[in-house]
Amino acid sequence: MNIKMTTDQYRVPFDSSFRIGNSVTRPETGPGPGKSLKKQLGKANDRLYELQRKLYAHDRYSVLLVFQAMDAAGKDSTIRTVMRGVNPAGCQVFSFKQPSSEELEHDFLWRSAKRLPERGRIGIFNRSYYEETLVVRVHPEYLANQKLPGEADLDKIWEQRFDSIRCHEQHLYNNGTRILKFWLNVSKEEQKARFLERLRNPKKNWKFSMSDVAERAHWGEYMNAYEEMLNATSREYAPWFAVPADNKDYARVCIANIIITGNRTTGLLLPRSTGFRKRKSCKDGRTPDE
Repeated sequence: MNIKMTTDQYRVPFDSSFRIGNSVTRPETGPGPGKSLKKQLGKANDRLYELQRKLYAHDRYSVLLVFQAMDAAGKDSTIRTVMRGVNPAGCQVFSFKQPSSEELEHDFLWRSAKRLPERGRIGIFNRSYYEETLVVRVHPEYLANQKLPGEADLDKIWEQRFDSIRCHEQHLYNNGTRILKFWLNVSKEEQKARFLERLRNPKKNWKFSMSDVAERAHWGEYMNAYEEMLNATSREYAPWFAVPADNKDYARVCIANIIITGNRTTGLLLPRSTGFRKRKSCKDGRTPDE
């Protein structure tokens, strides 16, 4: 069974109507056998490779892919498999964890702004500035370390940060960065199963952390924070996609197809008119894989 994806499927609406309770963590119909999904992903990998070459050679636009999710949703493996085959020379991945002392001396967007992709490149954020409206919202005590100019008003600060993010992403879009944001929508039950698998399988023991279990106790708070964040920041210039993530193979094919379909139908990855009727040289006169 081939998965037919459009940019509308799983996209978080721009009118603040998204409700996590109505979203799905598994496809409503069977996605087909794993072998079929892997074959579809292989074809998508080839297509992404072609698109990356055009992006690199055109050298006018960049792409930013943002991944957010609860622990064990599969962000790392999804990034690895979806981008398999893409030339590392044209792609960069950054993971944002607890901010350093230097990063705390700046505003919350500073550390990610330093890692934005150059023109012609694909940038991937494994977690991002959105952590400042998620984990910090669930644990507002973290604000005490951020050296804010005044006492944080918890009734206003999150909307202020949403406003900063919207302006930031609009600015990036206006200057040629095409943004696609993916929330891997994993169920609480599936997260538990994956945690137990990490404990049972010696090869996965290193992935398990008691802090993950502690955060699981705040599941409801996180879902409320995610719902408000998704509604506040899914915009035409930087859409969110709530991708069902209980089936990892399905999620990967969906994400790959969203990126490809975005390029073909809406110009999210490249503008419709790229001037690619003839082969163009890259920045240094070579193609990305030479």
